[in-house]
This record gives sequence, C-alpha cells and structure tokens, in this order.
Amino acid sequence: MTKKTRNFIIGAAIVQILAILLVANMPYLIENYLPGEYWDYLPERLIATMGERGDYVPAVSAAEIEVNAADLLAGIPQVLPTAAPSETPAPDTPTPAPAEADVQDETPTVEATATEPPPTPSPTPSPPPAAFRIDGLVNEPQKFNNCGPTNLALVLQYYGDPTTQLEAAAYLKPNNQDRNVSPWQISDYVNEFTNLKSITRANGTHALLKRLIAANFPVVIEKGYDPNVENARGWYGHYLTVFGYNDEKAEYYTMDTFLGPFTERDTKPGYTLADGRPYSYDYIGHYWQQFEYTFYVVYPPEREQELLSMLGPELLDDVTMWTQSAARAQKELEEDPENPFSWFNVGTALTRLGEITGEGTYYQNASTAFDKAFSIGLPSRMIWYQHKPYVAYIKTGRYEDAIKLADNSFVDPGGRTIEEAYKYKGDALSFLGDFNGAARAYEEALKLNGNFYPAQIALDYVNTLR
Repeated sequence: MTKKTRNFIIGAAIVQILAILLVANMPYLIENYLPGEYWDYLPERLIATMGERGDYVPAVSAAEIEVNAADLLAGIPQVLPTAAPSETPAPDTPTPAPAEADVQDETPTVEATATEPPPTPSPTPSPPPAAFRIDGLVNEPQKFNNCGPTNLALVLQYYGDPTTQLEAAAYLKPNNQDRNVSPWQISDYVNEFTNLKSITRANGTHALLKRLIAANFPVVIEKGYDPNVENARGWYGHYLTVFGYNDEKAEYYTMDTFLGPFTERDTKPGYTLADGRPYSYDYIGHYWQQFEYTFYVVYPPEREQELLSMLGPELLDDVTMWTQSAARAQKELEEDPENPFSWFNVGTALTRLGEITGEGTYYQNASTAFDKAFSIGLPSRMIWYQHKPYVAYIKTGRYEDAIKLADNSFVDPGGRTIEEAYKYKGDALSFLGDFNGAARAYEEALKLNGNFYPAQIALDYVNTLR
C-alpha cells in the first residue's frame, strides 16, 4: 500500500468518524446553538429527537392535591364598590438577606395613575352600539417572536407616533430570541419614552372591551394561542389588537400580527382588509381567560380622565380588581373544576393580593392553587409569560421549587431566553444563602435584557451581601 493510499484511507476514516459524531450530536448542537427562528425549517422527525422541548410540565411539591377553590378564597376582604385608586408602589425591591425575606414581582401594582381621582362612573353606563369599528389601524407582520413590540407599534402609529416594531423591540427585547415581553413593560415603555400614556389591567370583560372600542380606544389583549395545525408545536402566548366588534355576528375584528391578513387576497371570504382578522366572541373569551383577561390601552394624555372613568374603581383599585378576578376564577371552576388556567388565575390573583396586603395566607393559598394547576396540566410555556408561581413559592419558603420551576423552563431552548426565570432563580438562591449563585443568575438575566431593571436592583443588593 502506498503512502498516498494509506493517508487517503486514514483521512476518509477521520471524516467518517466526524460525520458520525456530528449526526449523533445534532440534536444537542441544534438545541444549544441554532437560533430559534430557524427551528421551523427543520424536519419534524429531527425535532422529535430533541426530547421534551415544549412538552415539559414543571414538577412541584404537592402536585396531587384535592382542594376546593372556595376554601382558598375564604377570607378575601369585602370590597367597597367606591374604593379609591391605590397609589403606585415601586416596581420591585432589592432582594434582601434570607433573614429579612421579602420578594416582590417585577410588575408595578398600577401601571398608570391619574393626577386626581377619576369621577365615579354612572351606575348604568350607556350600552355601546351593536357594532363598531375603529378606522385607521394598519397591520404588519411581526418579526420572530415580536408580537409584543409589533402590536404596540400598530397602536402607537394609530395615534401618530412613528415608532416601529424594531425600534420598540430594541428596548423591550434587545435579545431578539426573547420569547416574552410583559404588559407592564410595554406600559412602562409608553409612559417613559413616548408622548402617550398607557395602563395595564386584568379581569377585563367583553362589555368593557366593546365600550373602549366604541370610544375609539384600540385595546391590546394578551391571550393564549394554540396553532392546532399540522406540524405546529404547541401553545404560546400572543398579543392581539382588538379594534372592532359586531354583536349580530358575535365576533371581534383584530389586527393579528402573526396570522394577518396583510393583503386583500389574504382576507377571509366576506371580509375586507379593513376588517382585519375576525374572531368569535367565544374564541376571544376562551383564550383571553388563559391570561386572566389582561389588556392594556394606549391613549393620549388629554383623554386620561375619560379612559379612567370608563375603567371605573373596580379596575383602578388593585384590591378590588384582584378580589373580583379571584371570584371570577372560582365561578369558572364551579363550571369546570379541572380547568388548569382557572386554577392558575386563582393563584395569580391571590399572589397579587398578598403583595398588596402583605398577608402571608394569600401566598400559601396561591401556592396550593398553582400546585393544582400544574398537577392538572398546563402548557409548559405558561411560565414563560406569567411568573407569579415564583413569587408564591418563594414567599412560602419553597425556594427549591422556585429553582426547579426555572430549571424546567430552561429545558426548552426558548425558555433559556426568559430573563424573569433567571431573576427569580436568583431570588430563591439568595434566600438559600447562595449569594454568588444569585449574582450569576441576575447577571444572566441582564445579559438577556440589560433594560430589565428589577434584575439590576437585585444584583446591586446581593453584591453587598457577598
């Protein structure tokens, strides 16, 4: 055998070994190094080899638990219908030493407040017309996982602000792989960087949605989205701008930045581009419920009193809003005791009441509600968008469960881009006395989003403890 032939055989063997290693490690390489926006171009058979991507349900203590929602809600204070708006607290507090354990969520209690108490709304507001549509909104397709900034841009442009989705995203999600922008972050952005104002609330209703639209306030709702189509890989959160409705057809008209339509030929039969994408009242109600009927409104400052009057004390006072949200979830559970989203909503409402009142029982009951929701089965991506389980578990001393919840989020490559998961993991590590680990978690959150100031506040504090 000549030397040239021998070298050729050795080279071919090395190439073959490298090819085998590459194929064997392809799932790992894709999960850890291929940006998420390219995953949809991969064969479904290859995706299936990557284990639990998108299908992992977090495991927490007491996962199998028998409880009645009414028991968890017992003791919620009676709410006066004329309750005054509460003041806005700081969005977050530094992470304290474990001996002084106190954790708050990054969400401000009220994202926009009036300069003076709004007028008391009429006990029987005039009903909106049977059909109405706001003119002047123009839809555009969102970039990868960019529904938050894109829907915001649509509404800002409706009011004459030229901000584009990419300009909004540059601040709200500087890492384009970030899968979530929370409503409070959007309202913060509007209030700080534009000449407009914004308020985020929960426990919205169809009646309120119609009244706001009829008053020419486009409303952006946060909702679940389940593709339910061939090759789709599960449930996501999604923003949707609602700008019209028709009672006779029982449908809303929306700007869906993911599904369109974006041109006239993409419209459904019987509709025009000006109608946007129609969704039935039932569809909106079903998927809006998965985010506790959360919505935000952008508005000109001169219309603030008008808007706050329409919202009324029941939505402007936090105790009232979260109390009624909890009661609404309880009623839903009476009709469907195995609805995990309703259990999750109970947990979220109780956690918010705990943050407002400081009463520990709320956190304990919230933890039980979250356990129930997880044991029934939630979309694994739920924790990408809604983070109150972290707060409830940490507040009740379940630090390991909070860490496990974050680590479970990281199973999916998309979950590794959620700065909130690192922030709350850092909180739990801090309470366990691992200040170095907490600092690393906060630093990771800030690498993902340097504008996520709750992590910076927490990092500055924990650095004083190291």
